[in-house]
Amino acid sequence: MTTLPDRPRTAVLVIDMQNGVVAEAHERDAVIANIATVVDKARAADVPVIWIQHSDDELPHGAESWAYVPELVRRETEPLVHKHYGDSFEATDLESVLAEHAVGHLVVTGAQTDACIRSTLHGAFTRGYDATLVADAHTTEDLSGYGAPTPDLVIAHTNLYWHRQEAPGRRGGTVRTPDVTFA
Repeated sequence: MTTLPDRPRTAVLVIDMQNGVVAEAHERDAVIANIATVVDKARAADVPVIWIQHSDDELPHGAESWAYVPELVRRETEPLVHKHYGDSFEATDLESVLAEHAVGHLVVTGAQTDACIRSTLHGAFTRGYDATLVADAHTTEDLSGYGAPTPDLVIAHTNLYWHRQEAPGRRGGTVRTPDVTFA
């Protein structure tokens, strides 16, 4: 139901699954396995997989902390979008990559739930995209020492409120990895 004309396709976003981002992430290995499953399903269905990679002072371009986790391997033919802000659209070429592939629906995976995932979901929605969050394929680190809820609660809350997102001509929602289809 995207509001973007002539954009019937779906794409998977893999956001910031980098060594320095997920080193201490909640259920890291399970989330990586779920993302790998979603990526495999997308590839089998000829659905674009778009990799998003953050860099900043704590994740300098080219550093080991900046690199994607070794369990997730991007194919050379799959687009890579470099970003410096939470929203994967902000000051990047993501919009042009999605337009090139006629994408109007995003399936979102990755990290950090309470930062880049939420920012990108909302950024997509306000730009006219449908956006589905894979409920068991995103994660975050424990920031409860700073007053945030524990990671399991951050993830559960994000899944809860995104499950029923809708706006004129756009739809959000969540799906678990076993239920991801690209029909």
